[in-house]
Amino acid sequence: MEQLKTINELSNVGGEVKSSADTIQYIVIRLGDEQYGIDIRFVDNIVRMQSITRVPKVPAYLKGVINLRGEVIPVMSIRLKMGLPVDEITRATRIIILKLEQQGSFGILVDEVREVVTLSADQIDKMSYDSKDEKANYITGVGKHNNELISLLNLNSITLEENA
Repeated sequence: MEQLKTINELSNVGGEVKSSADTIQYIVIRLGDEQYGIDIRFVDNIVRMQSITRVPKVPAYLKGVINLRGEVIPVMSIRLKMGLPVDEITRATRIIILKLEQQGSFGILVDEVREVVTLSADQIDKMSYDSKDEKANYITGVGKHNNELISLLNLNSITLEENA
């Protein structure tokens, strides 16, 4: 019987463990055809898709709330927040529960959780911001891993508030 791997087990793939001072671990997710990385320090939990209770009079990207072990957690569509096409719910769809100091816990819908990668500073190119390009504000940089590019999400810009 195959068991699901924990985040710690996923992050030790490859054997070599470097000091956390010069590397950052990211959970690689898929939204459409693009790969994005989420800093693992902000990930509290990854849960399978479940029933989301709609909340009236909220922005379209707020899908509603879920009850996770007695805690009510708002869930947002990161696709709609970033101006991408509407979510397609599949067997691979997951809700990633994030914990941010200023916002507490909230969930984001993702098409798929792929893997955990460890990136060093020299594998990350920082973004230069164009204040007119709203989508660019959601990305802090681009990581390079195994000849693939991973857009690194700026979790501070992905907030539950509409005008944040």
